Amino acid sequence: MRTSGSDHSSKQHWVLALTSVAALMVGLDILVVTTALTTIRLHLGSSITELEWIVNAYTLSFAVLLMTASALGDRFGRRRLFLLGLGLFTAMSAVCALAPSIGWLIVARAVQGAGSAMIMPQAMALLSGAYPPHRRAKALGIFSGVVGLAILGGPMIGGAVVQGLAWPWIFWLNVPIGLIVIPLAARRIDESRGSQARLDYGGVVLITGAALGLVWALVRGKAAGWGSPEITGALAGGAVLLAGFLAWERRAQDPMLPLRLFRSRAFTAGNAAGFGLFASIFGTAFFLAQFLQTTWHYGPLGAGVRLIPWTVTLSLVAPVAGAWAGRIGERPLIVGGLVLQAAGFAGTALAVRAGLGYPALIGPLALAGCGASMAMPAAQSCVLGAVPPADLGKAAGTFNTLRQLGGTFGIAILAAVFTGTGNYASAQAFSRGFVATAFVAAGFSVAGALAGSAIPAHASASNLPAPRHELIRQP
Repeated sequence: MRTSGSDHSSKQHWVLALTSVAALMVGLDILVVTTALTTIRLHLGSSITELEWIVNAYTLSFAVLLMTASALGDRFGRRRLFLLGLGLFTAMSAVCALAPSIGWLIVARAVQGAGSAMIMPQAMALLSGAYPPHRRAKALGIFSGVVGLAILGGPMIGGAVVQGLAWPWIFWLNVPIGLIVIPLAARRIDESRGSQARLDYGGVVLITGAALGLVWALVRGKAAGWGSPEITGALAGGAVLLAGFLAWERRAQDPMLPLRLFRSRAFTAGNAAGFGLFASIFGTAFFLAQFLQTTWHYGPLGAGVRLIPWTVTLSLVAPVAGAWAGRIGERPLIVGGLVLQAAGFAGTALAVRAGLGYPALIGPLALAGCGASMAMPAAQSCVLGAVPPADLGKAAGTFNTLRQLGGTFGIAILAAVFTGTGNYASAQAFSRGFVATAFVAAGFSVAGALAGSAIPAHASASNLPAPRHELIRQP
């Protein structure tokens, strides 16, 4: 039975809406707790280290399991893993809300991160597979706008919920959304798969161990000391396992990450640019919300509202940038966007160092938001457009893993910079540390722009044919 054009278009709209809502929940929970940490500390009697693990536990499991979840989705069905991830994420959101102690909350956040790892790469692969190449960039622009708005809007939403209701509601809000999205996704999204070859168990074990070692070192480096045996051992172990993973994938008959994909400059440079983009965004978001509260003494809601010039641009600019990516290519948007973001963060640092008030931050924050809105959908489109359909899941998993690792790396490095230049002892000391972190974040953006400049003018997947056995199946 032939599907009419209107029915096909309607199905595409459903896929875009449902994957975007799922990504909204995942993105919000990355930083939604940042403006609630003070309230959680008072309510559950937790230490500063325990507060850090409320964020780190989610980030750790999210980053470590992304590649594995992508491989499982390709093998057993992307929609199936998407639904399973939604169910796990929704259930753990309820557990977070009901947590009687900080230990319960940290464990629930870790499992919630595992659900997120199942959702994000499947969402990107399902969305990319639903749209033809000439319409994919625009759809990814809308999707990216939702993800970016969720990540950057998390502190504002968290502040509003904590101030207006109570901190458990930042998790309760996920539950009704998840219960609505799961049955709709089961009905409206078609199943798809990547390679039907056997699962690369060796690759799964090696990349999971490598990611665990590297991310563990990043999230624990500040507390344990970068030169401590724990951190040097984790870094060395992660590096050895990563080298083992690359050697294994080079020889594996059915690799979970075909290294041939990195022969594409678009794929490699797009991922590198995405790493710099999210290192800059996550690190700045982590400290900016705290700066507004600690130095300028705004409440959680007040701090969140003052981030609007940064966050609102994502819903306005990202869809437009996604549409333009198909016309002018991804490179100008990635390079130009990251340069704008660097200028915005540098302008923020200069305004704070000069002792200017909040109005002086509006322009730089809006500039940084416009830059992120341009670069984010273009980077995703570049990476996914550089691979054949059968490799969409692998490409989405790689991009999401490097995005999350970039975010973790950004927070860890900026935390080390903050510790070396400022502290929480006074508003002046915090301000001094924040200025240094903003300049470093601008540097990450410049590094991402340099990586993006290596992207070909018009990237195409046509020069990357899929192996004969790697075909999309849509029952």
